Amino acid sequence: MDNLPTAERYLYELFSFISDGYLTVTNPSGQVFHFGSPETQPHLHLQIHDQRTYASIITFASLGFGEAYMDGWWDEAENRLTELISMLYRNRVYSKASQKLTVPLALQIISQRLKTIPLLIQNSRKNVQYHYDLGNDFYQLFLDPTLTYSCGYQVTPEDSLETMQNQKYEVICRKLALKPGETLIDIGCGWGGMLLYAAEHYGITGTGITLSEEQAALAKKRIADKGLTDKINIQIQDYRETNGEYDKFVSIGMFEHVGKGNFSTFMEKARALLKPHGVGMLHTITTESSERNGPWIDKYIFPGGYAPQLSEICRDLRSAKLTVAHCENLKPHYAETFKRWSENFTANREIIASLAPNYDERFQRMWYLYLQSFEASFRDGSMHIYQVLFYGDKQWRLNVPLPGFLSENTNQR
Repeated sequence: MDNLPTAERYLYELFSFISDGYLTVTNPSGQVFHFGSPETQPHLHLQIHDQRTYASIITFASLGFGEAYMDGWWDEAENRLTELISMLYRNRVYSKASQKLTVPLALQIISQRLKTIPLLIQNSRKNVQYHYDLGNDFYQLFLDPTLTYSCGYQVTPEDSLETMQNQKYEVICRKLALKPGETLIDIGCGWGGMLLYAAEHYGITGTGITLSEEQAALAKKRIADKGLTDKINIQIQDYRETNGEYDKFVSIGMFEHVGKGNFSTFMEKARALLKPHGVGMLHTITTESSERNGPWIDKYIFPGGYAPQLSEICRDLRSAKLTVAHCENLKPHYAETFKRWSENFTANREIIASLAPNYDERFQRMWYLYLQSFEASFRDGSMHIYQVLFYGDKQWRLNVPLPGFLSENTNQR
């Protein structure tokens, strides 16, 4: 390998850390290299089609890795990106590469963060619209009929995606101890799935907050189709603009978008929105890594995103005089959710391509890499997802039971 170009040699030096799994690499010249142990699984084949891949990775790390894939410069022979990225996580290849911060990468990161930092409401609105206003038709092609774009809850391996999402809503309703006639506010309500489930099965009245006009329009239609317009109200506004008092508070998959500088602001708003005996639930991605979003994810998937650490959540809840009552990690459940989304996306790629001119091959490779890499991160990387139950009283009241868990024998509502 001493005669190889510097950038190519650097990548293979990283691959030399592989001991769990077996990776074959074919470079653009047709040369073949092997890394890891053939006695271990999986056996994967990385095909480098374009020599520029190496310089892109050495200069821009994960950003260059992702952009090179989007441009078709490399592939896994059988499109097994989840297994490839999981291998890189398990063998600490990714963390070794992330330790190298070049000047071009640093400038890219700083520029992107300055454009998307969600301290300002207008930036939060733009960040949300970039991802969530791609079109309802697009999301309907890989989500389940509940249109839920967050972690499901798997009870058995045979659970469908729709079953997993309804089980997740059931778990949240039980943890919140919802009762008929109570009021529920959902910050970041998406297409209204949580509110629809809670209204139909628990008899609550609810308010949903979103910054996505596309989501709000379809959520209102779904609510009307269910005859629940007198029960559920959807508002297009930032959480910082939201007022009122509610019995229960929930936020599912939204906290990752508020930005580090707004963690305490969000918790204080949750406290203000809860009645004196109110109970809240925060369902959010967290990380154990110092890298909170990753430059590729920040640029192409979730601009302005910032995954919190669990310790930060607990600290800022306490600062807002909110006490943690229960905490559950759903890490493997989200890996299974992403797996099902990726399967649906792959099955519908031709239809997706027909939806809009910009849903071209590069866009689809970008989304496939996002779905596959997040599955890998929830299986073998530093990403976790927590449901944190909290309350504002000085004491946890006996008539608010600790949550039960779903089992195979649970009769679903």
